[in-house]
Amino acid sequence: MFKQFIIFFFSLFFFSIAIADSIFLSLKKNKVNVRYGPSLESPIKYIYKKKDLPIMQIDKKENFRRIIDFKNNSGWIHISQLKKINSVIPLKDKVLFQKPTNFSKPIAKIKKGRVLLIQKCIDGWCKIKSEKYRGWINNEQLWGRK
Repeated sequence: MFKQFIIFFFSLFFFSIAIADSIFLSLKKNKVNVRYGPSLESPIKYIYKKKDLPIMQIDKKENFRRIIDFKNNSGWIHISQLKKINSVIPLKDKVLFQKPTNFSKPIAKIKKGRVLLIQKCIDGWCKIKSEKYRGWINNEQLWGRK
């Protein structure tokens, strides 16, 4: 019984450390290499071609960060290619409003999967900027927000 408790305690402890380590970041450049391992000698797995794409850091080793994106692709990126989160991706279609309320004037329909730049967030709403529009969206179902 005591042995099971110790195993449970340590697994809970290490699981909470892993969760605490996961943070959202964004890509700094339009072309970012994702590698199989945490080294510049490691082969390139794929290349992101979208500046400001939000990703989640799930591990780190020296100057590399293991990441996962909203489509569950994963790999290692050098820290120089990452910055603090400044963007989100809607996981479902959203309505962009003029003000942070559902009773405000709708401006546009935002399709799921589009990268949106965050200007600020308050009371369950985020003021965002896309290529053509600026306005407010409800912050539910957004990849890049905790």
